[in-house]
Amino acid sequence: MVAAMREPELDDDSSHLPDWKLPLAFSNARHASEPCESIPTQTWRMKERMKTVSVALVMCLNIGVDPPDVVKTQPCARLECWLDPLQSPPQKALESIGAALQKQYERWQSRARYKLSLDPTVEEVKKLCSSLRRNSKEDRVLFHYNGHGVPKPTINGEIWVFNRTYTQYIPLSMYDLQQWMGAPSIYVYDCSSAGLILESFNKFAIQHEREFEISLGSVKGQAPPCYRSCIQLAACRQHQVLPMNPELPADLFTSCLTTPVQMALRWFVLQKASRLVPSVTLELLERVPGQLHDRRTMLGELNWIFTAITDTIAWNVLPKALFQRLFRQDLLVASLFRNFLLAERVMRAYDCQPVSQPALPPTFQHPMWQAWDLALDLCLAQLARVQQGHPFQHSPFFAQQLTAFQVWLTFGSEQSAPPEQLPIVLQVLLSQIHRVRALDLLGRFLDLGPWAVNLALSVGIFPYILKLLQSCARDLRPLLVSIWAKILAVDQSCQVDLVRDNGHRYFLSVLSDLSMPPEHRTMAAFVMSCIVANYPSGQEAALKGNVIALCTEQLTDSHPRLRQWLAICLGRTWNGYTAARWCGIRDSAHEKLSTLLADPVPEVRAAAVFALGTILNCPAKRTDHADTIDHNIGMTLISSVANDGSPMVRKELVVALQWLLFVFETQFVAVAYQYLEEETSKEAVHANNLGNLLSPASAEITPLGMKKVASRDRLKLLPITGNLLSGAAVVEGLPEPPPVLLAQQQQQQQAPVQEKMRRVSSSTSICSLGSILGSYGSVYSQVWRALVTLGNDPHPEVATMARLLLKAYRDKAQSSFEAKKCRKGSVCHSEPSSPSGKISYLSSESPPPTSMNLSLRPPVQTPTRSHQFQHTAHFSRSRKIFDRGPDVPAPVAEDDTEEHLNARSSSPLVTTGFVDWCSQYFTRPLNKILDVPQLGAGDSLTARESPWCQVQVTQASDSESMEHQQREWRFLRNARIRLAAQAERRKTATGARLDEQVFYSRCPSVPTCLAFHPHEAELCVANRDSYSLWDDHGNLQSCHMNENPAQTRITALTYLNAHDVPLLLLGSDDGAVRVWRNYSLSNRELVAAFQALGDVPMTARGSGMVLDWDQETTTLITSGDVKVIRVWDTNQEKKVLDMPTGADYPITSLSIDHEGSLLVAGCGDGTIRVYDRRLPPADCRIMTLREHNSWIVNVHLNVRERRITSGCVTGDVRFWELGQSCSTHTVSTHVDMTAMAVHPVFDVFACGSASQQISVFNKEGDNMGSIRHHDWFINQRVGPVSCLAFHPYKMCLASGSTDSIIGVYTTDRKH
Repeated sequence: MVAAMREPELDDDSSHLPDWKLPLAFSNARHASEPCESIPTQTWRMKERMKTVSVALVMCLNIGVDPPDVVKTQPCARLECWLDPLQSPPQKALESIGAALQKQYERWQSRARYKLSLDPTVEEVKKLCSSLRRNSKEDRVLFHYNGHGVPKPTINGEIWVFNRTYTQYIPLSMYDLQQWMGAPSIYVYDCSSAGLILESFNKFAIQHEREFEISLGSVKGQAPPCYRSCIQLAACRQHQVLPMNPELPADLFTSCLTTPVQMALRWFVLQKASRLVPSVTLELLERVPGQLHDRRTMLGELNWIFTAITDTIAWNVLPKALFQRLFRQDLLVASLFRNFLLAERVMRAYDCQPVSQPALPPTFQHPMWQAWDLALDLCLAQLARVQQGHPFQHSPFFAQQLTAFQVWLTFGSEQSAPPEQLPIVLQVLLSQIHRVRALDLLGRFLDLGPWAVNLALSVGIFPYILKLLQSCARDLRPLLVSIWAKILAVDQSCQVDLVRDNGHRYFLSVLSDLSMPPEHRTMAAFVMSCIVANYPSGQEAALKGNVIALCTEQLTDSHPRLRQWLAICLGRTWNGYTAARWCGIRDSAHEKLSTLLADPVPEVRAAAVFALGTILNCPAKRTDHADTIDHNIGMTLISSVANDGSPMVRKELVVALQWLLFVFETQFVAVAYQYLEEETSKEAVHANNLGNLLSPASAEITPLGMKKVASRDRLKLLPITGNLLSGAAVVEGLPEPPPVLLAQQQQQQQAPVQEKMRRVSSSTSICSLGSILGSYGSVYSQVWRALVTLGNDPHPEVATMARLLLKAYRDKAQSSFEAKKCRKGSVCHSEPSSPSGKISYLSSESPPPTSMNLSLRPPVQTPTRSHQFQHTAHFSRSRKIFDRGPDVPAPVAEDDTEEHLNARSSSPLVTTGFVDWCSQYFTRPLNKILDVPQLGAGDSLTARESPWCQVQVTQASDSESMEHQQREWRFLRNARIRLAAQAERRKTATGARLDEQVFYSRCPSVPTCLAFHPHEAELCVANRDSYSLWDDHGNLQSCHMNENPAQTRITALTYLNAHDVPLLLLGSDDGAVRVWRNYSLSNRELVAAFQALGDVPMTARGSGMVLDWDQETTTLITSGDVKVIRVWDTNQEKKVLDMPTGADYPITSLSIDHEGSLLVAGCGDGTIRVYDRRLPPADCRIMTLREHNSWIVNVHLNVRERRITSGCVTGDVRFWELGQSCSTHTVSTHVDMTAMAVHPVFDVFACGSASQQISVFNKEGDNMGSIRHHDWFINQRVGPVSCLAFHPYKMCLASGSTDSIIGVYTTDRKH
């Protein structure tokens, strides 16, 4: 705020700065502003799996007779299916070739039905195709056509067959063949000019569709033929002739499609220029050892490598949808297209270009073919040795490709090109040698994010990973659990496959193995929670696998995330599943979960609330035992977490309580009805006694029920009437009843008098009904009061959810209430003589008949019996189940059967995305999350030790990141400011005076408190319901509402995380605390809001909320118009200690020891009380200083100098030595003090009064400045002082006055 000074020298190395070690508050993942977004999932699953069940092999060879339109060279290619047709009689050779072709196809699809048609006629082809289509139904049929012995196809779309006597070539139109084959089909054309067939085929397909539209266009329910979707593979283009090289087979295209490895070996040997091993001949290739399907042999390994390479080429080149269709839908189609890639490469070398439908981009020059050539070279190099009996040395291909994949993982990201080795990793999973490494690399790849999971699923990884769950190898468990957690976090539909293949047993075994690290058991619990989520079959399978016992046994584990997911897994298991609910109850799961409601981690507490809430959401038939359990769970929830510091927990509480409202709908509508009647009667009393409310006897209470805020200049030692924490017996954790309730009880004991005070809020009204209602402490009344309190929650999302529930049931009660009013106004009215048709209400007042509201159902009359909660006998034991939630009531018959109950379900009125948000943890990179110590359920967590590490802390290790560099700049700036403060302190020791005004400005309203930002030129000023930000020149930067209720005012503010990205915390006198991020912007965010003091009574006078903040421990100390000092751990978002003040007066000021555990509090009775937080609450007050005789304005603790500074409203400022009961000396300011501030660095303090004067003294009592109001001096205006604040490091003072003026003062700049 003062003029810029020369910065001291400071080393640019920031690693030694203490700011790096300071934790951050409210900066965990749960406080992030990003909403829970749905993860995009690609359609990696085929809509329908297809298979080719029938194959027609049509061979038109006419051995010994050449077709008239083909002139063959001499010598010419003769081999058909690797057989020489001239080595045996024509007919026998034809049969042998047909049998060989069938055997070649059977390698790829052994279960298909094969039919040979050798040199057929048109009728034979028609009969063959028609019968195959008829038998195949909706499956695919393959038509393989070899036309080497007939003319080329015609431009009219005809292929050639024979007549019966083989004297003529007979044309066969593709138009007819399409009709016979039907769809889906696949065609393979091995003949010259095969491209003509593709063109004609598409024309005829369009013609068929048009004819269908003309003939059957008016008939509904029949789909047109989809011939255009048929797959076609042709050996060459329209005007190309098949190669005739004698070193090649005549059916080169068929050889590539059916015997790819043999053809690739032969072609590789023929390419003499590219071979590294020239000694290999074609004769040696005939004796390559091994079997194609045995990967341990040379031939099998080559086939394995070939499959991996062709898959890789296709995945990298083809569009993902086309790749899925051709390479993952049908095994035979996938094999043919892999081999088609080889055919393109080989046949292009002989000026022949195969074509396909759908068309594929060119792949013959893909770099992976070089890897294939190298693999062939390395295998052939040892061929001679292997044939001599030496062991086969496996190829390094897969190890090298895994290394390449590992290199990509080091540098790759979502923005870079996908790793081309991903399909190879899939193939490596088949190898036991490389499996562990492949799974490790795959897990690291999936860890990159959902996009990586989608890529892996699109390449076809799923069936391989699913099959590996049958493995018993323990070394695979951590890898498989991690991979499956990543997959299910992106695509939960995999739960069906896991249950179908009993894969859930694998994760149950991991969960039950306590020797597994807790991180892996956490992933297993997450996987099991996904398996049972909204999937009855999964719930049943998990229940049979004893999942409930496995989870409950580990709820006390030291790993917080494991506790969280065990609770979520339990909740999802019994959600809507009666058998699992009762299994959990028999195992006392609800009692074990209730211990987690006090867990130090908010996420664990929220998960426990979720799990307990889902117990209530179960269509169980009602019994006394079931009702008692539901009551116990409801009371446990509201007594444990109704005042939890985390909005996440409170939102889950509202969701959980709604199920209790759904179960006992009739009873809660009755409660709402009675409260509605009571509110109406109180308003009527208020209307009749409005004059009394304005009488002098009630001057301290305003007509609106708000407390009157007295000016600080009138604050004297006055007793505060009423016991601030007294009231009727309520559940611990709920807001305490206000003094109004106590007054009403006393009035009732003396004499009935008219009420003098209108309700302050609905929560106060609900509390005050306790003395009137017959069953004040009933479960239903307690739950209703908790919801009303939550409806006034400082966090808007919690309040909105609770109000939605309250409105639904108040609307039901309102309809009954209106009906009763109408009936009372009628002239003739009679009540039923029997009470059997009435509902037993909480009080003795007569309820409306059930005919007024169908949702209010008469109870079953049962004999009186002993209940754990005696008041529950007032209500029906029948459970209310309805279809669409409480807004659409439906009476339930008393003879509900289990079938009826299971058939009905309740749609929630309010929901949260908590579980989905928790699941997103597994979509983020887990390998980069910092390791944190494991803590027990009772251990405390610092912000840095939290397993939900902040993004800033996670990225702090990356010195190149923008986040790190920004933090480093801020920390260097902070260090310079601290050094400058030391230099300024030396200057002020020479007698500088603090009386020069920097600026003064007018505020929008009267300031109640203010604070300087420690490291930026910013002053925050708070008034009744808003705050404003000012720069060091007095310019208003922005003004924002705090969103506290109209009857309340802001009384405290402080900066959190001021050394880094700051947050602004504001406390109001209703006990609520709100924390804002980006507080200076229009799009600011409410990070947290909670009731730090519970239900603060609306007293006539009070100090409001007072607080102090410790950044090193992220601890918030709060007190005020209550009889406790409450300690909050903001990392846990949980109250950790309540210290009784031992005084009947409010706490007016707090100061804590930032290096230890001491705490000093000033009280309204003039006492100063010293506490030690390490001691038990009953013994924590270690000293009481009693020399002041009036309201303490401020108190400050300086532990380094072992000094306490205190000031009271009479103007006395006393200094105390720690441990001494008498003050060392006193400074009298000679004015009635209304505000006081003590500088945390400089030994000075400032006092303000209502007489428009501010005085500054040092610790010896010397006056260092006197700031007075001067009408004639325009720049020296001081109003009645309401608040003062020093800059934490600079000699700078800010003041606020009751005439809405703020001013900033500093030392003489010339000095």
